Amino acid sequence: MDPTCSVIRDGVVDVTARGRVAYCGPLADAPPNNNSASTRLTGILMPGLVNAHAHSAMTPLRGAGGDLPLMSWLNDVIWPAEARMRPADAYAGMLLGCIEMLQHGVTTSAEMYMHAESVTQAALAAGSRILLAPAYFDLPGAPWRSAVRAIDDWIDADGLRFGPGDRVELCYGPHSAYTLPAEALRATAESAAARGALVHIHVAESLGEDQEQRARYGSVPRLLRETGLLEGRLLAAHAVHLSAHDIRLLADHGAGVAHCPGSNAKLASGIAQLTALRQASVAVGLGTDGPASNDDLDLWEEMRLAMMLARVTTEDPLALTAADALMMATRGGAAALGRTDIGALSPGMWADMVHVAVDGPHFASGLDISDEQLTANLVWAAGSRAIRDVWVAGQQVITRGEPAQTDRMEAQRAVAASASHLLATA
Repeated sequence: MDPTCSVIRDGVVDVTARGRVAYCGPLADAPPNNNSASTRLTGILMPGLVNAHAHSAMTPLRGAGGDLPLMSWLNDVIWPAEARMRPADAYAGMLLGCIEMLQHGVTTSAEMYMHAESVTQAALAAGSRILLAPAYFDLPGAPWRSAVRAIDDWIDADGLRFGPGDRVELCYGPHSAYTLPAEALRATAESAAARGALVHIHVAESLGEDQEQRARYGSVPRLLRETGLLEGRLLAAHAVHLSAHDIRLLADHGAGVAHCPGSNAKLASGIAQLTALRQASVAVGLGTDGPASNDDLDLWEEMRLAMMLARVTTEDPLALTAADALMMATRGGAAALGRTDIGALSPGMWADMVHVAVDGPHFASGLDISDEQLTANLVWAAGSRAIRDVWVAGQQVITRGEPAQTDRMEAQRAVAASASHLLATA
């Protein structure tokens, strides 16, 4: 996943004892192997995918209210159920979500959710890499000021990144412009800027959600500029209903966008202007959103949806190629999150790697084909079905399709128990 999406045949990746890439390139140019631990693979080795927007702990709520529009789905089903969520439910949901993502080759996810400590513990147990933005709203009994202070204190105590292989990065998670006052957004901008932290926020997901903000400020991106959020690291999730001026604002301030075609289509929220965003040089990654609104955590499906929607809305079969989509799911997602240490295999980056088996029907034409055809077979045909092994920071977390550090069946039983509790009266 270099900028040209090149394919190295008969390649080698050397990993340091600390889990970073020391060398990635042709075998003929590789340095001498002084490490007795080595693995020979037949197939494709590629960087782990980056899920740029997720609420993975929602696995117990999968399928709930599945035929409702966004605001009815949130107000009538999801938020009432989440009001009953306990830390143990969030842990169970996140653990299974991480297992599912790792099985699909997703090694990093940008998470926004409650019960942040439980979510963190679950991700570390699974071996995933996460950027965690504890979510906050303007709600009685849950004041946003204390939520911001809690994130301030956590970062000040543990640092912006921590855990084995820096697996956890802490972020700020103001839910949206329509669930928080402008004062909260300003306070968030100040706290995040003081700590160099990412702010992860829903932006213009559906047309009717932020009418008040649009009427007062002109658009949500204009509100983000006025409150200072565009001056720091910002990840705008969804970003569906934007004007050309809004897109230019995001581009000029270096904001990232998480494009979530599956969730947006399912909830009939609209289709983001992916082509315009990319033409404006906005850093765009792909996100699944939550497993209750998608309803899976398969970023390969998002690649295919992104390509199809971009092509059909522009009537241009070259609007988004397989290589473009693969870049968005790896290097592009990292760029949207403001990360330069993930999303590609090159010296100094974390050795987050995915092994794709090529013994299935998707690669029946073999590997001795053009790079373009090989990439097309990988993205359009094979996808998550061909994932066999996954490493995060050089540590194997998926072996032959199953988690190496956790029990998937036990995780599924825990989610079943949580779902029974959360949805009992929903």
